[in-house]
Amino acid sequence: MSAETDDRLRRWRLVLGGEGAGPGSGLADTELSDEDSGVDQVLAALYDKPDEEAAGGQRGANLGASAPRVARWLGDIRRYFPSTVVQVMQRDAVDRLGLTRMLLEKELLSAVEPDVHLVGTLLSLNGVLPEETKETAREVVRKVVQELEERLAERTRAAIKGALDKASRTHRPRPGDVDWARTIHANLKHYSPELRTIVPERLVGFGRRQQAVQRDVILAVDQSGSMAESVVYSGLFGAVLASMRALRTSFVAFDTEVADLTEHLADPVDVLFGTQLGGGTDINRAIAYCEGLVERPERTLLVLISDLYEGGDEDELLHRVGELVGAGVQVVTLLALSDSGAPSYDHENAAALAELGVPAFACTPDQFPELMAAAIRGDDLQGWVARETS
Repeated sequence: MSAETDDRLRRWRLVLGGEGAGPGSGLADTELSDEDSGVDQVLAALYDKPDEEAAGGQRGANLGASAPRVARWLGDIRRYFPSTVVQVMQRDAVDRLGLTRMLLEKELLSAVEPDVHLVGTLLSLNGVLPEETKETAREVVRKVVQELEERLAERTRAAIKGALDKASRTHRPRPGDVDWARTIHANLKHYSPELRTIVPERLVGFGRRQQAVQRDVILAVDQSGSMAESVVYSGLFGAVLASMRALRTSFVAFDTEVADLTEHLADPVDVLFGTQLGGGTDINRAIAYCEGLVERPERTLLVLISDLYEGGDEDELLHRVGELVGAGVQVVTLLALSDSGAPSYDHENAAALAELGVPAFACTPDQFPELMAAAIRGDDLQGWVARETS
């Protein structure tokens, strides 16, 4: 048997496990190295049938309730697999084996590989985390937030600053507001040899140059259980937007109640721990609250982040949104702000909002900076979505 065949059998043996190999397949007798045996054991602990379901000599899952055993397993998977695979296996351990307990014990929590999904699970357990575990949980969340900030924060600020600069310029500036550098660059083709100068056919201005707030941004974030990943990213982006002096940012989290977390935006970790994932949804109540935050309708961008499953008054919700749009508020609905793509959502409510001129679509975190920039510039967002998804 060739080395290539041996390697293929070895890989299939690790994928299928002992109980999946079966007699006559050539896999059951495949020899595994010490390293492969270690990999096989950590996979079996999670993916083989539980002991009570195992039969015919099949190997049973062995994570059980022992904290030392779980801690050892967490260490083993970090040894054998890259962090992205570790994160998937941790999620599977929570989902398949109900090991939320590993997030409730300080020693076990400190051994996990942090990621966005883990943060979402921690936030859903926020109300039942033991006191001695809460600080460890904050450390885990802060590590993930810092990684996301490194990836997204500066891009977001740059995209929005560029959009604000462009939106604030005028082509009919007052004499003191002319941006001469941009005006000269825009009119180089109008150089007159006879006059030996540039004839500025188009003036580019700074607009008003004071440090006033240029836009009001309201993030209304659905914190029902299905929106966990979106809540994590929303908290991060809310803090980034709040750090820009040209924006006045409000952050409103809601289920059947409304929590205004704007005062916590200086620290996204505080924002996230101010949310409470789970429960029902009353979007109408949240929009009613957001109405009270609108002071300059024509300068306000309201971003509703929700799957639109409404537990409140749907007709009143649509009426409120229609009034906001009619007053000049720019309203955008994000069905998700996550890497996971479009979730299950209420198609009828999404269609009704579209008829009011409110686009509804899923958005990845990497797309969010350009989405905000496009909204601030006043671009056609439906066209933007079509280009981004084509």
